[in-house]
Amino acid sequence: MTRNQKIALGCGGAGCLGLIVVIVAGCLVWFFWRAPRSYTARSYNYNFNVNSNANLNSDANENENSAASSTGSTSMSDDDKHKLFHAASATKDTDTMVRVWKKLGLTAPDGTPNENYAAFAREHIGWLFRNSDFIQEVNNEEKARAYVEAHIND
Repeated sequence: MTRNQKIALGCGGAGCLGLIVVIVAGCLVWFFWRAPRSYTARSYNYNFNVNSNANLNSDANENENSAASSTGSTSMSDDDKHKLFHAASATKDTDTMVRVWKKLGLTAPDGTPNENYAAFAREHIGWLFRNSDFIQEVNNEEKARAYVEAHIND
């Protein structure tokens, strides 16, 4: 092997090694600079504007009826609850979402999310990863609305 061939081989090897170092350094910079912002430091600010004309002076008979309707959701499986919740979200219609949240017991009487909402929303994130087939099933507002209307009274 001539001297020039040795020099060319050394430069090629050094160039490859340098490229590998630059790629690894770039990945580390991305991971430590970008990843925490996009994965660990997410802001979960939920803004809900719900207008409700609830009669807070209802009689005992109406209270029994509302209690019966909220306990009716207990007959639904967790999977069915998540399907209904996701379909309502996919409609992008606030009235439909609030109606479903009330059905699932996720709101206070005035329509604002209660303490059950946050726990259910956390569970729903995991459910989304396991149920991509259903997400495709209600992939537009019309299909989602049809699903909600068909299953809201189950």
